[in-house]
Amino acid sequence: MDLHLKGKIALVTGASSGLGFATAKLLSMEGASLALNSRSREKLQSAADNISRESRGKIAVLPGDLTTQEIPNNLVKQTIETFGRLDILITNAGGPPPAKFDSIEDETWQHAIDLSFLSHVRLIRAALPYLKNSSSASVLTITSYSVKQPIPDLILSNSIRAATVGLTKSLALELGSQGIRFNSILPAWIATERILEMTRFRATANQTTVEDEVKKQAADCALGRIGTPEEFANAAVFLVSPVASYITGVMLTIDGGLYKGTY
Repeated sequence: MDLHLKGKIALVTGASSGLGFATAKLLSMEGASLALNSRSREKLQSAADNISRESRGKIAVLPGDLTTQEIPNNLVKQTIETFGRLDILITNAGGPPPAKFDSIEDETWQHAIDLSFLSHVRLIRAALPYLKNSSSASVLTITSYSVKQPIPDLILSNSIRAATVGLTKSLALELGSQGIRFNSILPAWIATERILEMTRFRATANQTTVEDEVKKQAADCALGRIGTPEEFANAAVFLVSPVASYITGVMLTIDGGLYKGTY
């Protein structure tokens, strides 16, 4: 299927590894030009080189920490300076660390809010004037299935990511008349560095091994396994593409059947 992404301009944050990298790579393979962001310039440049070797697409490398207030606006500005417009915004950031509620201080809560909520707010706010000029504007926020089914020991993520889902749905309703689509993907256990961090925490708490914890999670999925970043990317790239032009306000769970609810 032709996703009609050739020539589109996409800004993808958290793109040096994991879900962001896999999504950026597929976007580039489909013909989109990319502005990529993550905190580490070195890792981001390596990711961009990896993508360009296969796709030969246009890529701008824009390092910066999304928890710094001015960075989201700077990223959008640099994207416009480089490519002249913006069609697709994918807001993605690493999640807050595992922790028990009574061990979390206000400073940690604030950092988690900056990372997992305000980064989305600031990126969307900065991008909005340019998305309004696109004939195929699309925003995808990457959150977590924890907004539907809280995950043990991830109270920061469980609490704060729910705000991003509320934001996404609200903007889909508010700005649909202007032709801008807003969707969110709620991934569960996908094989990324984030999942490795979580399984290490659980292995320590449960006095087991990382392998044991991965097996437990896989067994709880209907498909009996953990997903791959490429499987996530397939859905993400479809959702932001013009082919999905009548899909907005969707909170799509990608979890291999881990979430047990009907809705």
